Amino acid sequence: MANSVDNDIMFLDPETAAARKAAATNLQKYLIFMIHDEGAADLKFGINADYVVEIINSYTVTYLPMMPSYLRGVFNMRGQITPIMDFRLRLDKVPTTDGLLLILNYNDMQLGVLVDAVDRMIDIDENTITAVPAQSSQRFVSGMCTIPDLSGTMMVLSCEQLFAHE
Repeated sequence: MANSVDNDIMFLDPETAAARKAAATNLQKYLIFMIHDEGAADLKFGINADYVVEIINSYTVTYLPMMPSYLRGVFNMRGQITPIMDFRLRLDKVPTTDGLLLILNYNDMQLGVLVDAVDRMIDIDENTITAVPAQSSQRFVSGMCTIPDLSGTMMVLSCEQLFAHE
């Protein structure tokens, strides 16, 4: 079965069809999630949907002693023990007791990330993502882009940095 891009371009002239197909190949799906910021606009982050395994709204975290403060513990997901990172704590924000758990998979490693809310899944043209300055204090952010219907800037989360050990 042909995808919708192929169906849409079948009736166009060859140059226009090639341009549309090339533009469609730069699209990537991103999951947009938010961290609420007291007294300011919510911080919006996007993560490539290829890394998202599951979104869980009901979970129990088992505390582990002698771990970094941003690691809340572990979660048993169908027999697989997954470490849980509180993204608010990673951003030096006050932790909350509610939120959602994003299960991410990067290089066959799983990590649960606690976030305040999930907004939506969107297609983003990779060419619209700009790099962040090298001296940026946000080492988890690999880029950013403006999304008109999101009314603001989305920061692109780097899974490589998120999974990196300190």
